Amino acid sequence: MRRAAVITSSDSGSRGEREDISGQVICEILEREGYQVVYRNLLPDERELLAAEMARIADEDIADLILTTGGTGFSTRDFTPEATQDVCQRMVPGIPEAMRACSMQVTKRGMLSRQAAGIRNRTLIVNLPGSPKAVRECLEYVIGALGHGIDILRGDAGNCGSSH
Repeated sequence: MRRAAVITSSDSGSRGEREDISGQVICEILEREGYQVVYRNLLPDERELLAAEMARIADEDIADLILTTGGTGFSTRDFTPEATQDVCQRMVPGIPEAMRACSMQVTKRGMLSRQAAGIRNRTLIVNLPGSPKAVRECLEYVIGALGHGIDILRGDAGNCGSSH
């Protein structure tokens, strides 16, 4: 069973002023797809704090997949993609490109999302948007491919081009 961690980036949520609906949507999709959610946290929009938590989860091999929500827009406090880039050893640009392409079929504003994705050790890290609707659209679009990527990363599957 694949293990997943969910991190919500929200100043107001971390102060208890807003419910973490997006994080719950992520957990519902993950569990429906057979993932075990082994960790969930709601953190303020602090680049260093987000980076440290992602690095810890990957370095301690707590999860195969880290999904973040929030902090991917244009606000002066949106630093989730930068925190992700700070900790990743290899970037995976195709995942956010695919999510943006999917989002732009719904709204042209999808091009304004700054998601990032990358690999640290044997953990895949993917940023999702902050709104529950966009989280659902994006995650449901990529979840199947993420599973295959994780299997390759963890050594449980052959490369994409190899025959089975």
